[in-house]
Amino acid sequence: MAIISVSGLTKTYASGHQALKTVDLDIRKGEIFALLGPNGAGKTTLISIICGIVNPSTGSVTADGHDVVKDYRAARTKIGLVPQELHTDAFETVWATTNFSRGLFGKAPNPAYVEKILRDLSLWDKKDSKIMALSGGMKRRVMIAKALSHEPTILFLDEPTAGVDVELRRDMWEMVRKLRESGVTIILTTHYIEEAEEMADRIGVISKGEIILVEDKDVLMRKLGKKQLTLQLQSPLEAIPARLSEYPLELAADGHELVYTFDAQAEETGIAGLLRRLSEEGVDFKDLHTSQSSLEDIFVSLVRAPQ
Repeated sequence: MAIISVSGLTKTYASGHQALKTVDLDIRKGEIFALLGPNGAGKTTLISIICGIVNPSTGSVTADGHDVVKDYRAARTKIGLVPQELHTDAFETVWATTNFSRGLFGKAPNPAYVEKILRDLSLWDKKDSKIMALSGGMKRRVMIAKALSHEPTILFLDEPTAGVDVELRRDMWEMVRKLRESGVTIILTTHYIEEAEEMADRIGVISKGEIILVEDKDVLMRKLGKKQLTLQLQSPLEAIPARLSEYPLELAADGHELVYTFDAQAEETGIAGLLRRLSEEGVDFKDLHTSQSSLEDIFVSLVRAPQ
């Protein structure tokens, strides 16, 4: 069931730059969706249109059943946005700025709910601190608290862990999972590909203003991932035996390593056949190990591919 539906969306700025080219995208209710793309791919424009910050040139977007242009107020109350840049009043306290954000959406005061948010984000002991006195990581947590203050069902996280240390990043990942468990749909953009690999249910890749792929993360890793078997040879080879030409093998320059690359989704029985053939050819090895391509490898191959 789609909670966000994007149909025929385009955006051309007054300068003539076409940021989006006919984007169609459905984001499912209750999922963590990672939107990946290089700088200038159109990620921020797409998010800004869905959040009602930028008007589309053509096409339509609905958020939880509300058109983001025709029914802006209802759509916007469903959405929380944590922007990449840290924008908040440096002289306000954590408590005051979170309550103020709630009021902007016409929500009645609810101190118990605000307290829960601050506690969940490990900000409760900082509630009376001025924003200017907080570390960068704590300021980012405050931005998340502000985005959650009006109880949205959709949360956009634009580079949420930029400039955040490793420990705090792990804490934030855990917080995002808890939000998803509570029923909030999370849309994440990140330059940390391992972040998407760790958390996302589905992956969308945008390049040059077009969505070039949307896939379940696990399916994507199986379909586009590669595995490698590296064999450390007992004795160096001068060349790969001709009878092994059917296997995609590479020989290291010093002749001491053979590397076999195969599709991650393919049956690995090919390894057994290869090892048997090596034995028949009198090629002995002393060690072996396998490795699998990461989501980062897949992402780089996708955005570099001619479109």
